[in-house]
Amino acid sequence: MKDWNEIKAWRKAQRKELIERRSKLDTALRRRWNERMTTLLEQGFPSLAGRVVGFCWPFKGEFDARFAVRYWRDRGATAALPEVVAKGQPLRFRKWWPGAPTTPGVYDIPVPAGTEIVVPEAAVVPMNGFDEQGYRLGYGGAFFDRTLAALDPPPLAIGVGFEFARLPTIFPQPHDIPMDFVVTEAGIYRAGGNRLTMLDAAACAAEARRLLEKRRLSPPVEP
Repeated sequence: MKDWNEIKAWRKAQRKELIERRSKLDTALRRRWNERMTTLLEQGFPSLAGRVVGFCWPFKGEFDARFAVRYWRDRGATAALPEVVAKGQPLRFRKWWPGAPTTPGVYDIPVPAGTEIVVPEAAVVPMNGFDEQGYRLGYGGAFFDRTLAALDPPPLAIGVGFEFARLPTIFPQPHDIPMDFVVTEAGIYRAGGNRLTMLDAAACAAEARRLLEKRRLSPPVEP
């Protein structure tokens, strides 16, 4: 598949099918998968404590990242939610905490109302689908791709989605940016544009720390 219009049509159909399948998940099963993925995030990314962590409010049956975010917040992290500035522009992140003032944003998803603008050092990114190299199928607006491309240094990108949404390829284009890691109920994968490789929690923690240091996203050293 080479024609971009053909690829867009294919992605749209895949997105619709995967969202519908996700919406029909048994409630108890979804809860178990959410709990499993929360545990994997906590164990695999302890280095997010004390950092600015961007995440998305759960939408259309997506993985609910709020419990993992609470774990990191309890250890000094700052949580941030995205705000759509304009079509075709990168997202802006605003500080969020339980009880923070919010306003309905795109699709009526809560957006912090006037809280401090922050720059995420890591982002937990929802995926409607993902492929064998960690490229993500989002909602078609390319907001996260633009955001990851615009931030310098780029934040640690952790894609979250359910294993059934794994595809051989999404036919990535030059503007698509792969996730650094993919987390599903099956485990943690190292991605980054290479074939997905499953990691245990210790290996993930070490690799995440290495990437953060390489991108100079380490917390400042105390004098």
